[in-house]
Amino acid sequence: MVSFIHWLPFLLILADARRPHFLKTFNVLSYGARPDRITDNSMPFLRAWKDACEHDGGGRVWIPRGEFKLDSIVFVGPCKGPVDFVIRGLLEASTDPSKFFVDHWIAFKYVDQLVVRGGGYLLGNGRSAWQFNDCATNSRCKPLPVTMRFDFVSNSKVNHIHSIDSKNAHFNLFACHNMNMSHIRILAPATSPNTDGIHIGSSTKIKITNSLISTGDDCISMIAGSKDIMVSEVHCGPGHGFSIGSLGGSQNEEHVNGIYIQNSTLRGTQNGLRIKTWAPSPPSLASDFTFEDIIMENVNNPIFIDQQYCPMPPCNGLAQSNVQIKNVTFRKVHGTSSSKIAVKIQCSKHVPCEGVNLVNINLEYRGPEGPAASSCMNVKGKSYGSQLPAGCL
Repeated sequence: MVSFIHWLPFLLILADARRPHFLKTFNVLSYGARPDRITDNSMPFLRAWKDACEHDGGGRVWIPRGEFKLDSIVFVGPCKGPVDFVIRGLLEASTDPSKFFVDHWIAFKYVDQLVVRGGGYLLGNGRSAWQFNDCATNSRCKPLPVTMRFDFVSNSKVNHIHSIDSKNAHFNLFACHNMNMSHIRILAPATSPNTDGIHIGSSTKIKITNSLISTGDDCISMIAGSKDIMVSEVHCGPGHGFSIGSLGGSQNEEHVNGIYIQNSTLRGTQNGLRIKTWAPSPPSLASDFTFEDIIMENVNNPIFIDQQYCPMPPCNGLAQSNVQIKNVTFRKVHGTSSSKIAVKIQCSKHVPCEGVNLVNINLEYRGPEGPAASSCMNVKGKSYGSQLPAGCL
């Protein structure tokens, strides 16, 4: 029999590997933060971040219960270890218009092994700023701040955070890698402009799960450079649905591929599962997308590939996109459509869609125009299993 002493070194190593990593805590109250909804707490928060970030082995920034006013702020790495950013209270953005026109409210940059959590609230006070959003008519409109930005952040997690009434997008991920977002609660009116729930670009290996998103724009949007994105158990509505794009808006765009959306629901949204590209557009590639086990309730354009995306006139109806869309599967998409055309696949004449598959689709329309219908243009693909509306592939 092998003695216990023989196994003791191994058991000690195993126990150490499972031991939780205890981080030194840096409470923002110790740096002069005041939860009075009047004082700007940017400097106390930054000092707490600096000490946590520069502490050997990492640190924890602790924001206790209370209501803290916070102006635009950036937390910058790299850090000397993991950083746990715990929000227990409510952070409130400024309502001063002179502080609106920046690209972020709260930002994290160049950080590895970051965790943002705590069950706290991000109150964006968007109602004070939406009147300044004229982007629908002004191509040179000034940006309003994203509630929380992550730029060049890797191997990180965001969970149990509430975002309410963002001035712009609620969360923005740019050049991020290996990030998990879960138990996120997002709330803004259906009429709030450009308030995407989670906006992703130039990022890889992003996972979004177990979240509720009710907002005025795309619940989740994925633009150029989005790769290996997984969305699961996300409820969307109101909003504009799950969107890939818009793509093809600039030269030499990064490709988009490997997007998987599953086990999710959409209710009362302006669109459902949408891929959109500009026309005209320079060449690029969008491929390997799967939408599976999706439930829809009263959704406009439930399945929609739009390669003539043009949200603002004048639009050139003869222009064609050069974004190649290929290998797209819609599988087990069920529910009700608020538009008669429940499946609309409108691809480019220059580069027709390839490998589009409709598998077991059941989308019912109960309006006065008769049963649900489908429409396909410039697409190569196949239909499998039951099809309601009747497949057009």
